[in-house]
This record gives sequence, C-alpha cells and structure tokens, in this order.
Amino acid sequence: MERVNRILSDGIYKKYLEKNNEMEADRKFCRHNMTHFLDVARIGAILNQKKTYGQEQEIIYAAALLHDIGRWKQYEDGTPHERAGAELSAQILLRCGFTEKESKTIQTAIGNHRNSEIKDEKSLSGLLYRADKISRPCYLCEMEKECNWKEKRKNRKLEI
Repeated sequence: MERVNRILSDGIYKKYLEKNNEMEADRKFCRHNMTHFLDVARIGAILNQKKTYGQEQEIIYAAALLHDIGRWKQYEDGTPHERAGAELSAQILLRCGFTEKESKTIQTAIGNHRNSEIKDEKSLSGLLYRADKISRPCYLCEMEKECNWKEKRKNRKLEI
C-alpha cells in the first residue's frame, strides 16, 4: 500500500480534495470526500475478496481514492466528474509509482464508474461501479426524500 499512501500525501491530490470540500461545503446530499473514498475502497476490497475477482488491493484503493477527485471540475465548468477524474488522476498515479498500464486501468475504471453497462463486469471498472453505488446508505439518509437519484438506484438495504 506504499503507492496508495503516496497518493494520500500528494500535494496535488490534497489540493483537489480541498477543492471538492470547498465546492460541497453547503451540500446537503452525499459528499465526495475522503470518507466516501475510503468506503468505496473498503467495499471494493471486500467484494473483490468475496467474489474472487482477482483485482490487486492497491489498485482498488488507488481507483477508489481517485474516482471522484474531479467533482470540483463538474461544479466549476460542467465537465462530467468521471471524465475530469480520469484526466486529473493520470499525473498523480505516475508520480506515485503506478505503471503506465496500471494507470490506464485505473483511469478507465474512474471514467466508467457511472456507466451502468459495466456494472456486472469482473474488471476493476465493474468493481468500482458496484462499490461506489453500494457505499451510499440511502436507508439512513435524512435527505433521501429530496434526493434526485432515481428510486431504483437508491440503496434500501445493506449489500455486499
């Protein structure tokens, strides 16, 4: 997990996290912050182990920590955050020691984490998609009635 810890201490990564936090300071709904990123990482690791998908834990954590890092760009200029996140993560991943191949796999997963067509894949993309959706506890949310998520997307029960 050495490279994941490099992400966590990377100055640009911290800057993007701060920008997300600033843009969502008054947000009533689910936030795109470290708590969410770690929830997605841990759920992804559990799913990977339970379903024996064979994904490397360090790659799962890297993808989860970076998957919503472009959310501030969506607020700022309308760029879809999955696309912004894939682009913004490239240099962070290389700086933190991930290979070109690993970086491309992670960037693809980030770019696809809102694409329901890949939800059943055993790939990192499919795993990240499922972990991201499972991580949202709609069954406990005080804002659930005001949420614009479609009813079929809302998590009404614990799932792993």
